[in-house]
Amino acid sequence: MAAAAAAALKLSPYSDLQPQCQREFKPTKGQPFISSPAPLLSPRKLRRYSYKCCLPPSSSTSSITPKQYLSFLDESFRGSRVLTNEELEKLKALEAFVYPQQLESGSLWVRVMRTEEMDVTVGLLALSFAESMFMSLQYEALLRFFVKQYLMERRALMPHAVTLVGFYREEGGKRGEELAGTVEICFDKRGANASPPTPTAPKNSPYICNMTVTKELRRRGIGWHLLKASEELISRMTSSKEVYLHCRMIDEAPFNMYIKAGYNVIQTDSIFILLTLQRRKHLMCKKLPVSSSFSESDMSESGEELLS
Repeated sequence: MAAAAAAALKLSPYSDLQPQCQREFKPTKGQPFISSPAPLLSPRKLRRYSYKCCLPPSSSTSSITPKQYLSFLDESFRGSRVLTNEELEKLKALEAFVYPQQLESGSLWVRVMRTEEMDVTVGLLALSFAESMFMSLQYEALLRFFVKQYLMERRALMPHAVTLVGFYREEGGKRGEELAGTVEICFDKRGANASPPTPTAPKNSPYICNMTVTKELRRRGIGWHLLKASEELISRMTSSKEVYLHCRMIDEAPFNMYIKAGYNVIQTDSIFILLTLQRRKHLMCKKLPVSSSFSESDMSESGEELLS
């Protein structure tokens, strides 16, 4: 059964196979999904854990600075390739990027994922993928292995691609900082995925994917601000202003959010994509202004349940 599930996942990043096993998730309208190549499965036993962030207790959106976090410029994978001066400057820009936001219910800040945060990010993405596939929790451990391999490969492509994470602290809460969501950005052709979803976006244009919000923290505007943070970073990192993303046709809430954010449908999957056991998808595009800004009145409180 596990082998069959693994084979099915490799068919497509949007594979909608539903394994014949007990469904321990209760699907609701607008659940999160993964829009990148399917991750791999490991034989390790599933362990559930709390998505907590190890940040200093004094952290807040008004006091966050890049110096609070360990530098990722001299990690071991840097020795695998020679970086140009331009790449080094972009890496420094990624390290310095912090997007703080005060929400009605608490504080949110978005920045680049650190090495020590990979496992907790993997857990969130694996859980989201399992939800969207209506898979039993017994497959989550396999998904985690595949997701981690994928994130490690994508991380090695910085600064041409990057994974952002958002951390949230509830106003007056006792739980401290929590992982609120994650999103991936491809900035150019070198950061583009080798097997992109259809309809295919231009490889040399910025592309947003793999966005998901922690289930307990949805409907607070976090998905909207992950999108906003992505666009702000794209504006800083590349001169290309046309940003692309995918949205499944069945995902009404995120689709409405993208429309409000200024994205337009460029192309839609042919009905024949259903023969490959995938959902039909829209390819959407937005041309960023020189100084990108959003109206808070456009924020979709429901659009973060299912994000592409």
